Amino acid sequence: MNETDHLDLDADPTPVEKQIEAENIALAEEKWKADEEALAHAEMDKKQDSWTWMKEKKYATMFKEIEHRLEGALGTGQFEWVDRRVFDQVFDQRTLLSVYKLMQQGHIDTLDWPIARGKEAHVFHATTPNGVAAVKIFHTSNAVFKGLMQYIEGDPRFGGLRRRHHELVNIWVRKEHRNMMRMSNHGLRVPEPHALFRNVLVMDYLGDEDGPSPRLRDIEIEDPGPVFDELLNWLRDCWQKAELVHADFSEYNILWHQGEPRVIDVGQSVTTTHPHAEEFLVRDVTRLVEWAQRQGVDVDLAEAMANVLY
Repeated sequence: MNETDHLDLDADPTPVEKQIEAENIALAEEKWKADEEALAHAEMDKKQDSWTWMKEKKYATMFKEIEHRLEGALGTGQFEWVDRRVFDQVFDQRTLLSVYKLMQQGHIDTLDWPIARGKEAHVFHATTPNGVAAVKIFHTSNAVFKGLMQYIEGDPRFGGLRRRHHELVNIWVRKEHRNMMRMSNHGLRVPEPHALFRNVLVMDYLGDEDGPSPRLRDIEIEDPGPVFDELLNWLRDCWQKAELVHADFSEYNILWHQGEPRVIDVGQSVTTTHPHAEEFLVRDVTRLVEWAQRQGVDVDLAEAMANVLY
């Protein structure tokens, strides 16, 4: 029997419980705002010291409070986490504090199972008070984001960026969140974001109970012509209405969800005033045309570019 089996989970929290919750949230905020954050971050990257912080009573209590809600990521729930080293890579101190914050705010109930894994981030299926969601957790302990500065430095929305790695990660998460909001507000089909805190982003889950929706790369489209037209219109509206360019548009970043394409991974998307915006746009349209041609669709690159630009 679990410790919570005998509790009334619908009962209002007691004053003591409210105080403990407030203190835990304050601890999470305090840890993030510490002046010596960069030094602490470097220390946490040392393997021999990476988990010593959890021995501290205040953090041990905090983690114990949410441990059962991370079963899907810990590998002790319904879905087995095959490689425990991945958990060690993703859930460092700052990430766990961020997840804790979002749980306390009511944006996440449980992390259930992994959806996707990449160099920059891992994505998890999550249960929330309002249904299911996808939780994208960006890595804080590697240097992969240093190669992505070209997508940030020319973006006027993110000027004055300092080069510390953890700051770069936080900027990237905010950038993806703002891009999704901007695209969604202009009617572009992307996952809608729900919440973010530091390196953790909560957004729409595209899939069903059996797993995430497949990538366009992994399925056969019976009639690819209309799909090409729809995606070309997506690029046009993104450029002309949202005044953004995806900058990594390909069959790998498009999900086939409920019979329609959905564009994902928009963190690198830049404004049309970015110095490399037109270069990125040409690359995006070229990739779409090449995909269509492989599907047997008779399309012309110059004509497609004109359709997007004018």
